[in-house]
Amino acid sequence: MTVRKIACDQSGATAAEFALVLPLLLVLLFGIIDAGRWMWTYNQAEKATQMGARFAIVANGATSGLNSSYVGVGGLTQGDTIPASAFGKITCTDSSCTCATDPCPALGTFTQQNFRNIVDRMKLYLPGLDYSNVKVEYSSSGLGYAGSPVLPDLSPLVTVKIGEAPTTALEFRPLSTLDMATINMPPFTTTLSAEDLSGAVSN
Repeated sequence: MTVRKIACDQSGATAAEFALVLPLLLVLLFGIIDAGRWMWTYNQAEKATQMGARFAIVANGATSGLNSSYVGVGGLTQGDTIPASAFGKITCTDSSCTCATDPCPALGTFTQQNFRNIVDRMKLYLPGLDYSNVKVEYSSSGLGYAGSPVLPDLSPLVTVKIGEAPTTALEFRPLSTLDMATINMPPFTTTLSAEDLSGAVSN
């Protein structure tokens, strides 16, 4: 075969062009798949947070301090409205509850099982969720009466968060990185006002 024939031969052109285009095609294809998976996981996390908050406002609280009596605190008597300034913020993770903002009632006993009951309900919507990803906060809503005979004196705001410090972030593994890298998803938050916090039916 002469040099001229070799130079003009185009029999392998299609294969060469395909080899050049294939990587770009795969990046585009996996990018579309990953974008869909990201949106699906994002939606799952949002729904899990909403359902976690809904469960947390009726289930037993992670700490018994939520059932503290306010009779006598700051001169309050039976039936007095509890001012918002009488309750700060309690933050609970899988290991403990701490007073994040003063003033806090006596924290009482932390019950890990009550905390995990909330997360287990969230896992129905986001199976990859771990206990270390979730934080539950109890803060003042300005609702409550000292010495309530039926419900807890205070009806706090209950906030369920995924992936906010001090908890670990929710991780997303893109297919386009061949599962060798992870991306931290943004935090997810839902807040509702507490109802009975007794768990008589919900637990």
